[in-house]
Amino acid sequence: MFHQIPLEIQERMDYLNKIDSLDRQNGIPRLQRLRQIPPDTGKFISLLLASSPKGNVVEIGTSAGYSTLWLSLAYRETGRVIHTFEILDEKIKMAKKTFQSAKVQNVVKLVEGDALENLKGYNDISFCFLDAEKEIYSECYDLIVPKLVSGGILVADNAINHYDTLKPFIEKALCDPRVDALVVPIGKGELVCRKI
Repeated sequence: MFHQIPLEIQERMDYLNKIDSLDRQNGIPRLQRLRQIPPDTGKFISLLLASSPKGNVVEIGTSAGYSTLWLSLAYRETGRVIHTFEILDEKIKMAKKTFQSAKVQNVVKLVEGDALENLKGYNDISFCFLDAEKEIYSECYDLIVPKLVSGGILVADNAINHYDTLKPFIEKALCDPRVDALVVPIGKGELVCRKI
């Protein structure tokens, strides 16, 4: 997957990384920034998706589509379309441009609107990447875990750098008898849960 990243995907990743870096340097407010995952986290979630069982693939929090591009690399291994959810209009516009520029429209379905509402129609989820506003993590978890197939994986970003905010959610997942879970110290910290 990583040795043959298509040029269009790599160019768009590089472009988004540049924007993200400049936004952080210029002190752009948090909600307006892209707030992307680091490349090592992208590789990590792509590997996990490629290793997950059959089922639906969802991403909660598209932003400009950077993490979705990493997930799209696993499409060649799994043949599964990524259903990615974004609620902010400006991010939706950027994500559409990302998917068009990277030529991944055939493997990515962008769902515009509230993931908590739209996900009610999804079942048999094999992989979920959660990178949205931290205040909704627990609600997303409660919605996703019952819909995970056996062996299905949920990954929640920012488990270390937002630990104080996410502590109740993380503790809930670590104690949940329906999943095996741990926090992986990669990138900004990833809570990884595997449905038993």
